[in-house]
Amino acid sequence: MPKVLRPIGHEDRLSVVDHLDELRSRLIVSGVFVVAVFAVCFWQNHALLNVVNKPLSKVNNASPDHLSGVSKDLVGVRKGLIQMQGGAAQLAGSSSQSAADRAAFAGIEHGLATAVKALPKRPQKNLPLTIGIGEPFTTTITVVFYFSVLFALPMLLYQLYAFVIPALAPGEQRIARPVVLIAPLLFIAGVVFTYFLVIPPAVDFLQGYNSGQFDSLVQASSFYKFEILTMAGIGLAFQVPLVLLALQRAGIVTGKTLTGNWRYAAVIIAVITAALPGVDPVTMFFEMLPLIILYLASIVLLKVADRRDAAKAREELSRTGAATDQT
Repeated sequence: MPKVLRPIGHEDRLSVVDHLDELRSRLIVSGVFVVAVFAVCFWQNHALLNVVNKPLSKVNNASPDHLSGVSKDLVGVRKGLIQMQGGAAQLAGSSSQSAADRAAFAGIEHGLATAVKALPKRPQKNLPLTIGIGEPFTTTITVVFYFSVLFALPMLLYQLYAFVIPALAPGEQRIARPVVLIAPLLFIAGVVFTYFLVIPPAVDFLQGYNSGQFDSLVQASSFYKFEILTMAGIGLAFQVPLVLLALQRAGIVTGKTLTGNWRYAAVIIAVITAALPGVDPVTMFFEMLPLIILYLASIVLLKVADRRDAAKAREELSRTGAATDQT
C-alpha cells in the first residue's frame, strides 16, 4: 500500500503529486472494497431479491381482493374439482352401482384427486415481470450493485473523510467528525424507514386501487427503480438537520429563521415529496411525515446551537472587557 495512506496531520505539507497519489490509493482501496462487497452480494442475490420483492408479494397475501384474475380462476377450479371428487367417491362406494361402474367412478375419483394435488394450494406470490432474454440477469446485477454501494457506504465515507479532513483546521475537524459519523446513520435510517413504513402502504394502495378492473403486471426494472429512488430520496432528505446545522454555522440561518418561515418550509417539503416517485396521497403522506418531524427537530437543534453560540459570545465579551479593565 503506498505510504501516502499513512495518517496525515493538518500541518503536513504534501506536493500535488503526493495528493494525487493519495487520491489514487484511496480510490483503489474503495474500488477493491466495493468489488469484494459486490461479490458477496451477488453470492446472496436471491436473498436480496427476496428483500426487494417482499413489499410486492405482500399485496397478494394481504387480502383476497388483491388476487389476480388468474389466481381467482385457480381457486374456483380447485373448489370444483374437490366437489367432483366427492361426488365420484360417493358413486364409487354406492351399492346400487355395478362393479364395473364403481371401478370407473373410483378411477375418476383418483384422477380428480391427482388434479387437485397438482394445483397450488394457495395463489402464487406476485413477483415482478421481466421482459427479454437478458433482463433477469441485468436486473439482478443492478439490484446487487445498489446493495453493494449501500453496504460499502461506511468505508467510502471514511476514505472521503480521511482524504479531506487534513485540510481542515482543528476546530473544523471537531465539527466534521460527528457529521461524517451521523450522515450515514441518518441515510440508513431514512432507507429503513422508507422500506418498512412508506413502500408497503404505497405499493398496497397503488396495486390495490381498482384491482378488480385490472390484471396488474409489474415490470421488475420499473418496480426496483421505484423502490430505489424512493429510499434514496428519503435517505437524502434525512440529511436535512445536518444541512441546516451547516447553514447555521455559516451564519445563514438560525432557529428563529426556521420558526418564522415554517409555512414556506411546509410548501418546500410538499414540493420535494411530489418530486419523489409514487405521487399518491398515501405515499406523499408517509414521505412528508418524517420530513416535517426532521424540520421540527432541526428547529430545536438550531436553537440549542444558537444558545451555545450566544453563551460563548457573552463569555468572550466578558473576557475582552476584563482584559480592557486590567490595561
